[in-house]
Amino acid sequence: MDATSLHANYRLWQRFQRQEQLGREHQAALRKLAETGAMASRVTEAYRSMADRAAKEGASYRTLFQRRRDNGDNLACEGWLFVRRVLAEGGTTRIRATLFETFTLEEGEITPSAESPIKITLDIYDELLVQKSMTLGCRTDRHDNERDTRFITFLDSVRGDLHQYL
Repeated sequence: MDATSLHANYRLWQRFQRQEQLGREHQAALRKLAETGAMASRVTEAYRSMADRAAKEGASYRTLFQRRRDNGDNLACEGWLFVRRVLAEGGTTRIRATLFETFTLEEGEITPSAESPIKITLDIYDELLVQKSMTLGCRTDRHDNERDTRFITFLDSVRGDLHQYL
């Protein structure tokens, strides 16, 4: 095996390691959200806070989500979310945002650029969680692409350098 193919295999191994780590982190965050019993109204307020800070400071927030592949697998992806607006009307809450994807299994690490922002719409809603008991929880899915679901956005992971690409 030559050095070039060895290096390529190592890079591929790193990508799969990162995928596994993101998958574990996403599952842990979903579990924690379910345990807290967060309702859609509380999550909506968090997104309102993100939109306010985005408008004032250009803040983007780290987000993890699942993407359904053509073969049916759901794999975790990572990105940064610039929340532009929160719309609550008629019992429906929608988030207008810009997503900068920073990791997918297919692409590996993705560096944000002027070509990378994707305008998205998210729906926030309550769901019934049936595990050991029946409880209510909250879920955030992409409205304009049904393959991207279960968004978890972290209030404590913020960066302000992405607004230059909007």
